[in-house]
Order: sequence, then structure tokens, then C-alpha cells
Amino acid sequence: MFYRPEDGHGLPHNPFNAIVTPRPIGWISTRSPDGVNNLAPYSFFNAVAYTPPQVMFASTGAKQDQDGGKDSVANIEATGVFCVNVVAHAHRDAMNATSAVLPKHSDEFEHAGLTPIECETIPCARVQGAPAALECKLTKIVNLPGEANRVVFGEVTGVHLHDDHLRDGKFDVTTFNPLARMGYRDYSVVTDVFSLARPDD
Repeated sequence: MFYRPEDGHGLPHNPFNAIVTPRPIGWISTRSPDGVNNLAPYSFFNAVAYTPPQVMFASTGAKQDQDGGKDSVANIEATGVFCVNVVAHAHRDAMNATSAVLPKHSDEFEHAGLTPIECETIPCARVQGAPAALECKLTKIVNLPGEANRVVFGEVTGVHLHDDHLRDGKFDVTTFNPLARMGYRDYSVVTDVFSLARPDD
């Protein structure tokens, strides 16, 4: 099968997200200028640089009560900061609850029954009990083709690691099983890992 996206795929469901998988989930917490916490999952998310450490997430689509896209992006534009919370398998239902489209002045922490904890380096909340969290300052927002398609880049200014997930000096993801986004409404979970030595090691 071959198709041009501009012509459509002819399938019952769009296969694009199912092709680019698995994708890590950035559970992005922000705060509005008037102090309301916001929390939303983004599966177009990844780390992009080591030194200094940097991450990105992409927000797609418009929201009726928010100009230019989603609440997360609007808050980041206004405050210049955000936090990336890692999603453990145990938080799957809470993460899903925060994906609901709520009015822009809603607090998704409260909606999902989560406890916010203040970050150390930025004026923002993070998720209590998350395996890890990356405090970030905004470096750039890039507008992409399409309605409200925007990529947010940030430099990591603080890193939280839950002590329960440190094993022999390494951050062991098998101790909390991170969630990953697949296509459609599907998710996966990391339970097994293996190592490969690079040819030049």
C-alpha cells in the first residue's frame, strides 16, 4: 500500500500514529499567569540534546477557548517555564484523565486526583509520585504548517529522580514501567530492556 497524505489513506483509521511508535509521553505541567495549574499528556515528545539537556514536545490542534492552540502552550508563552513528568504504568488512568478537554481555567491536577508539588528552579508544579520530572525553561516555540501545530523546546534546569528507581547508580525504568503511546487509542508499557554495545565501544 502507498498513499499520499494529501489524498487520504482510505482506511477506517489514520495509520500515521501507529507507524511512529512507541512514543514516550511528556506529561507537561504548566501554570497560568493567574496561578492555575495545568497538566496534559503529549505523545509528540522527546529529548533532543545532552549538553545542555533539552527536550521538546509538539502541540497539535486548536482549542475553542484558547487562542493559538492548547492551554499548555499559552501558559508557557506567558511564563517561560514548564515541567515534564514521566508517566509510570501506575499513573495510566490519571494521565488519561488529564487528556480531557476542560475549560482553560480548570486544574487538571485536581480533576485527576493528583497532588501538585512545587518545582525547585521554576515557578511551576510537578506531579507527586512521578518517577522523574524535568524542570524546563522555554528556549523556543516553532510554528509548523497546519492549524495550531507548534513545537515547544526547553532547556532542563532541574531533574527530579525518585530514589526508589535508582539501582546501582542507574535510573532503572523497569522499576516503574514507563507508559508509551502507540497508534489509535493504544498504549504500551516498558517491562524488558536489553543492551547492545556500539561497534566503536
